[in-house]
Amino acid sequence: MKGQLIKALAFDDQIRVFVVDATDLVKRAQEKHQTWHTATAALGRSLVATALLSANLKGDDHLLVQIKGNGPLGLISCDGDTQGRIRGYVSNPNVALELNSKGKLDVARAVGLPGSLKVSKYLADSEAFTGQVELISGELGEDFTYYMAVSEQTPSSIGLSVLVNPDESVQSAGGFMIQVLPGTSDEVIDQLETRIKSLGSLSELIDGSEAITDLLDSLVGLNNSRVISQQPVEFYCPCSKERFRKSLAVLDSNMLQQMIDEDKGAEVICQYCSATYQFSEEELKAILANQ
Repeated sequence: MKGQLIKALAFDDQIRVFVVDATDLVKRAQEKHQTWHTATAALGRSLVATALLSANLKGDDHLLVQIKGNGPLGLISCDGDTQGRIRGYVSNPNVALELNSKGKLDVARAVGLPGSLKVSKYLADSEAFTGQVELISGELGEDFTYYMAVSEQTPSSIGLSVLVNPDESVQSAGGFMIQVLPGTSDEVIDQLETRIKSLGSLSELIDGSEAITDLLDSLVGLNNSRVISQQPVEFYCPCSKERFRKSLAVLDSNMLQQMIDEDKGAEVICQYCSATYQFSEEELKAILANQ
């Protein structure tokens, strides 16, 4: 079952709101990479944020999010496109830290400060754009909010949530991004800030919601928004044996020959989805012959 992302306008079209149910997306990521709970929360939040940021893209645009702190997780890398197709991985999936002082999964310590958050947008009709900021907390919601303000000059509030079960499976995942449009009144901004502060636990709110529209109503108030668009979100990786064949074809011929002589073939594993592709000795010889 695919998740869902909703884009809406609220407060008489003064506020833009994105809400997403990414439970299945994060579940599939956890299953593919066999992440432990702290890594699941960090990768999951990054996938949710990638889905939210991708909703602002158009046409064939896509983006790449990379988070690198000095904690045990290493690099978190996610990418997404306008169709809600998201994928991602973390360098060290086997991170399971003790809970933090608030009894929550210690994503900040797993990510580690200092560090950076980089977003690269690959736009179909112009050159790629890359924005980068220093991590300010490592909790990631605050870091993406900071990125939007500093790098894209868009006042935003971003909330990210992943609830992990004791057996390491994902119970729920989702989040929101609220953007203040030009000309928004101070009164509306004050109302919005009050509502966000009174939300309570985002994890409990998302987990207890029957539909993602419940989160939208909790953020801006009942009957105070109009839905502009809806789209599915899913874990999707376009990798294939043919893609990796093309990658092998650009390797140095000596390296290919070494694979043939020493390994009698090659095994290639996709970082993003853990899919494994086998190339026989004969297949490698054919690649080498066509270089």
